[in-house]
Amino acid sequence: MTAARIARGAQSSGRRPASRAGTRSAPARKRGGAKKKQQPGLLESLPVSRQTMRRLTMWGVAIVLLVVGAAVAVAMRLPQMAGNAIGEQVGASGFAVRRVELRGLNRMDHNIVYNAVLDQPSRAMPLVDLDAIRARLMTFPWIKDARVSRRLPDTLVVDVVERTPAALWQNGQRLFLIDGDGVALREVHPDAVPTLPTVAGPGAERRVSELGTLMEAAPRLRPLLASAAWIGGRRWDLRFHTGETLALPEGMEPAQRALRRFADMDQRRQLLGGNFVRFDMRIEGRMVVRLKPGENGELPAVAPPVAAGQSPEEMARTI
Repeated sequence: MTAARIARGAQSSGRRPASRAGTRSAPARKRGGAKKKQQPGLLESLPVSRQTMRRLTMWGVAIVLLVVGAAVAVAMRLPQMAGNAIGEQVGASGFAVRRVELRGLNRMDHNIVYNAVLDQPSRAMPLVDLDAIRARLMTFPWIKDARVSRRLPDTLVVDVVERTPAALWQNGQRLFLIDGDGVALREVHPDAVPTLPTVAGPGAERRVSELGTLMEAAPRLRPLLASAAWIGGRRWDLRFHTGETLALPEGMEPAQRALRRFADMDQRRQLLGGNFVRFDMRIEGRMVVRLKPGENGELPAVAPPVAAGQSPEEMARTI
């Protein structure tokens, strides 16, 4: 019995250490196998509910679909087609172009302007492109400015500012009618030259307004001016209908002073239409003249001055 008890006791003592070891290791396994707490996701961290987020997503998808649909409609020109259809219906109800009223057009061919105005894909008033009409009119040299407007129910009103011819421009062997800005209006046949002064020389066409300002210094000489040559890009040579040439100095003010002095001397002595060919006033305070040769090739005698003061003959040298 003692041995049996000892045996059972040994078995008992053998199991107890195992149970103790088991009770000690269990908490270790529990601690080591514990799962970490999951962090909240991005959607859970936002201050909105899941239901609100679903609604926002649905609205976003709807907006994207609308934008894509609008882009497809524009690409297929559906709005333009609908607008054209509506415009045609309005035109069929009586609002269509039947008259064109031109204002301010005097020199240009009216038929050309009519054709430019009526060159439209549609005559319906809502579909008439006024900006396109104006752009087309501005391509004509005679038209300086234009304004196009509608007058319901059936009239287009075209107000035109026409260019004014100011001179003839000699470009090589060709003549062009130009305005004060140097815009070539049309080519002129030599047999049908209007009574306007001719300008010649490189860049002369761009200085017509300057020539007009110069001639304001001597208005009496303006009707006598036949042509003007822009010399060396610096000064003018004026040629009169009587055949004489007047060489002016550089610069507007010196040229105006010389022209006024020449006009005064011409009024007192009638220099134009006399025995002179050329007057050179490029040097301040002096006039150098060239006389016409006589029939035998000799220079004619210069008459003495008939007025007090210095005459052109006294301040001239024959060249």
